[in-house]
Amino acid sequence: MLKNTLIEAARAGAAEIVRFFNKEFTITNKEGINNPVTEADHASEKAIFSTIRQHFPDHYILSEEAGKIVQESEYKWIIDPIDGTINFAHGIPLNCVSIGIEHKGEMILGCVYNPHMNEMFIAEKGQGAFLNDRPIHVSKQEHALNACLVTGFPYTYLDMPNGPLEIFERFIRKGVPVRRLGSAAIDLCWVAAGRF
Repeated sequence: MLKNTLIEAARAGAAEIVRFFNKEFTITNKEGINNPVTEADHASEKAIFSTIRQHFPDHYILSEEAGKIVQESEYKWIIDPIDGTINFAHGIPLNCVSIGIEHKGEMILGCVYNPHMNEMFIAEKGQGAFLNDRPIHVSKQEHALNACLVTGFPYTYLDMPNGPLEIFERFIRKGVPVRRLGSAAIDLCWVAAGRF
């Protein structure tokens, strides 16, 4: 029931992403630089909340946009209704719904769904990770110089701008292909699937 609800919630949130994608919508900025929130973020979040509440009304929810919905529960749902909001706002189809579930402080289940590519990643503690119901595994590549790498920069990089850039530059100067996709959740899933 938990896993089915997770999938249903991810699909509900993703339906809102698709509904707003490449349309006109309101954008506001949260704290910091390049940290937008869109009308679609709120619509996706609302659809996810509604699905969870329908099946598990007593579960605790923590969401990037709404913050904490405080409730005593052994279960905590951790939600980013649109990971890759900047991509989304610019019509780039590398964005997704990201939902994790903790039980008594331990992560037990997660789902990342990119509706533009119809890619649903599910990981369950002790069961492995899957892409559209097929098992996935990390790359067998043992040397970074022979791999395709992926990176991202934290919002705090302006406090230490040379830190991440210096590491990035080292690989670039050695001819290693490095990608920056703009969605941390997709980055991590693609690592799990052996793409990076």
